[in-house]
Amino acid sequence: MERAVSVPETRIATVPEGSRLLSRELSWLAFNERVLEEAADPRWPLLERVKFLAIFHSNLDEFFMIRVAGLHTLLEQGEDGPGPDGFTAREQLERIGSAVRRLVRSASAVLSGELLPALEKAGIRLHRRGTLGPEARAKAADYFQSTVFPVLTPLPVDPGHPFPFISNLSLSLAVEAEDPLTGERRFARVKVPEILPRFVPLGGDDFIPLEELIESHLDALFPGMRIVGVYPFRITRDMDMAILEAEADDLLQVVDRQVRRRRFGHVVRLEIDSQPPERIRGLLLDKLQLERDDLYECCSPLGASALMALAGLQRPDLHDPPFVPAVARELVEGDVFAAIRAGDVLLHHPYDSFAPVLAFLRQAAADPDVLAIKMTLYRTGASSEIVRSLTTAAENGKQVAVAIELKARFDERNNIEWARALERSGVHVFYGSAELKIHAKAALVVRRESDRIRRYVHLSTGNYNAATSRVYTDVGLLTCAQEIGEDVSELFNALSGFARPTYRELAVAPDTLAPRFLALIGEQAERARAGKQARIFVKMNALVDAEIIEALYAASQAGAQRRAGVPLLRGLDAAQPPSQGGADVPGAAPRATAAAAARGDRARAVRQLPRARPGCLWHLPAQDSSARRARARCAARGFRGGAAAGGPQRSPQPRSPPILKLVGFRPQTASSGARRRRKDR
Repeated sequence: MERAVSVPETRIATVPEGSRLLSRELSWLAFNERVLEEAADPRWPLLERVKFLAIFHSNLDEFFMIRVAGLHTLLEQGEDGPGPDGFTAREQLERIGSAVRRLVRSASAVLSGELLPALEKAGIRLHRRGTLGPEARAKAADYFQSTVFPVLTPLPVDPGHPFPFISNLSLSLAVEAEDPLTGERRFARVKVPEILPRFVPLGGDDFIPLEELIESHLDALFPGMRIVGVYPFRITRDMDMAILEAEADDLLQVVDRQVRRRRFGHVVRLEIDSQPPERIRGLLLDKLQLERDDLYECCSPLGASALMALAGLQRPDLHDPPFVPAVARELVEGDVFAAIRAGDVLLHHPYDSFAPVLAFLRQAAADPDVLAIKMTLYRTGASSEIVRSLTTAAENGKQVAVAIELKARFDERNNIEWARALERSGVHVFYGSAELKIHAKAALVVRRESDRIRRYVHLSTGNYNAATSRVYTDVGLLTCAQEIGEDVSELFNALSGFARPTYRELAVAPDTLAPRFLALIGEQAERARAGKQARIFVKMNALVDAEIIEALYAASQAGAQRRAGVPLLRGLDAAQPPSQGGADVPGAAPRATAAAAARGDRARAVRQLPRARPGCLWHLPAQDSSARRARARCAARGFRGGAAAGGPQRSPQPRSPPILKLVGFRPQTASSGARRRRKDR
């Protein structure tokens, strides 16, 4: 069946003339356009398409909060010189504005022209205020009076009432009312309460947007006034944080203070529908201190990321079939330490269950022979069995040390709360530095056994989060190899103290991961030049490191006919494929995108590609197949910008499925990662 989507092929110009690198911001927008294509693809179940559209809008919100806000900061600081991609900040903002407006128009067409009619046909109706029948209108009025009206607060704007503070991503109604006695026109802002459901249920699968419900009952908020116009609008603020090393005497307090302060960031985007007259547009732009270029017209509903609520409706006929991951029972129901001693365990999530990792930590917490547990936490979720296991271990008298990354974007508040809860339980908690993030995902269990002290290790590309492990593609390794255990011990000592250890098996950013990766690329380039089999297949979240890109260009040029450089990318990509400069950029690396791979292998891509994490790939030495053994090279995020542990180089012992799965890997694969810009912008 041919792909039938209404979104045109990507037309975002991502590279200026003469540049060897793509714009990372425009590349990200091209990625988000591929998400929109999935929403427009009729082969997906209907509510999965709605979910993709909500993800598209949520992605766009974060893009403005971080990436666009960062470009505005560069302009404010007078730093408008060309970046590595050849674009200035001002040029990027101009191109971003044009691309976003086109994408938003396409998204509105997908929603109004395809999804809403299909939802109505399936019995899910999103009503406008003028389309309600008598019974539904009565239910809506009752809900407004009992639930909505008590929490509304109209805020007028006049000489005695300054323009109110508007929080990030909040939806508001600009209300213009007229006094029928004096003819005086007044302006007020009414916030659509975020504490209430955005789509009000009217019975069955019938809903009305909350803003439409409020608009139809404004006479209750402004009695005796004539409503002239009601105009929804929404703002986006700068939500990035910059923490200077000199300020970080107590990193937890600094991050806590910055999180509280972040809500007052500068406004970087104003969204309105097409109805407001020029006087309302001008008033909002003036009060929010925005330029005309920061104004974006969108069709209702504004803030369409809220459609995720509809995507979660319990309609199995409109969702993907449920997926049940494979469970290694000897790891979950038996002695997990004995299973690991029998051989290394490779888990490929979400195809393999995350339960063995939870069992590993749960057994460690209860085992009287376990002496110590150390691990890193980045995004562990609001309710975490892992945190409960760590707390239990500390209460059982074990030495427990946890590195919590307080600067995990938009999870800062959650991580601060976990840090305080763990400290209250007796866990030794420590943090990264102000300049680096701890992206390594590692756990170390030190256990006393009959003949020795043995270290058990878990390394992963994914967060210690049971919920996301069911969605994101990641690889985890459970091992008790002595060399790896010793290296992980050195890693934790370096994170909690101050040291520059020499690792034997691990490649650790920001010191050794990038050089190791460059060396692997160089090996393949040399093999290609010598006429030998050479191939690099790299699966990663983003590719923006200029030195790595140049090395891939060179490897591709050395053996393009041998496909010596093929990255599979989910998001940001600064490397040019041949179709965007093969003749002008020598050795431009061929690549496959997540969307392209999805078109080629739909069933596998459903859960693997849309949320692929930075790579954990296995490096297979280029030897005869009879002698080839797998060497793990797990690269967590970041070549240079954060503390990330690259994986072991030993040969895992062959095991039978489902314990060890090495499927579909080719000679000389390599690890992946992405360089972070200064201040993580």
